[in-house]
Amino acid sequence: MKKNILLTPGPITTTDSVKMAQVFPDICPREKEFGDILEYVSKSLVKIAGGDENYVCVLLGGSGTAGMDAMLNSVVNGKVLIVNNGAYGKRFVEIAKAYSLNFKELFFEWDEEVSIEKIESELKKDKEIRYIIIVHHETTTGILNPVEETGNIAKKYGCVFIVDSISSFAGIPFDIKKYNIDFTVSSSNKCIQGLPALSFVICKKEELEKTKNYPKRSFYLNLYSEYEYFKNNNQTRFTAPVQTIYALKKAIEELFSEGAENRHKRYKENNEILVKGMEKLGFKKIFNNLKESGLLTTFFEPEYKNYSFDKMHDLLYQKGFTIYPGKIKEKTFRLGNIGAINSTDIRNFLNAMEEVLKEMNAK
Repeated sequence: MKKNILLTPGPITTTDSVKMAQVFPDICPREKEFGDILEYVSKSLVKIAGGDENYVCVLLGGSGTAGMDAMLNSVVNGKVLIVNNGAYGKRFVEIAKAYSLNFKELFFEWDEEVSIEKIESELKKDKEIRYIIIVHHETTTGILNPVEETGNIAKKYGCVFIVDSISSFAGIPFDIKKYNIDFTVSSSNKCIQGLPALSFVICKKEELEKTKNYPKRSFYLNLYSEYEYFKNNNQTRFTAPVQTIYALKKAIEELFSEGAENRHKRYKENNEILVKGMEKLGFKKIFNNLKESGLLTTFFEPEYKNYSFDKMHDLLYQKGFTIYPGKIKEKTFRLGNIGAINSTDIRNFLNAMEEVLKEMNAK
């Protein structure tokens, strides 16, 4: 099978074995056999997050944004503080507006470090705040936000702590208990190295059960309803994305085989080779003094004569490499180094990039 290298924050390059896991005899998702697979996937995701029997995973058909939506509309029943330092913090703000939630936005510029002091100051000033939301890996730029420190502050002030770990889950060391996280969302098509169309929310069971009688803002995307139905029936309430779940089961098995630490090490090596090679070609990354994830790097577009991002994208695409445009007002583009790729793939990309610059006559 032809291997396309997706240097994006997700969807990502997958193994042939994950793709082929979708090919199986037709099965009704109400059969016990499929329920057993759902149970394996759910318990495995809790384990990957560092959880134990006090945590439960709720599976949802839909992209990561579906999981964000479900988590916010199901859990928040009071004032919520939303930390926004990029497109995905902003997305939480937009979801909160859509449901007319009582929220306060704590805004930081994309190149500004999230301040724990400012978060604590908001909690001291506003005693109504009962929930805190933050994005772990802000894929707008590739920086990591201080989740562990924010979790400590959340518990100090008695707040429910909600985290978006969509693009960091299974790619960066993560401990839901140590970080005092009550709810965290991710999706199947990021560092777990599965396929799109499934999101999941890992919940502290005690906190999830408190939401039983909260207002049902969404019929389809309600965490407690999904949790209760699965607990009683070992099935999802509505038709599950069957093929995606089979693929995710295989992806989880491959993560356990590789080892979480080894996956993180591979991603880190990919990133080091990528950044060094891009800088050698004259590209500058946007950060030098903020904590970066090592999963994605944002580069300034060069002021080369004859340079065009669209042309560069198209020429690279013809050579089997897909890259992402930037998400900030400055002229940038983003390169991810996650998924089923290794240092050889990164070096091949750098060779292709050098060829593309020559073909463009970009100087």
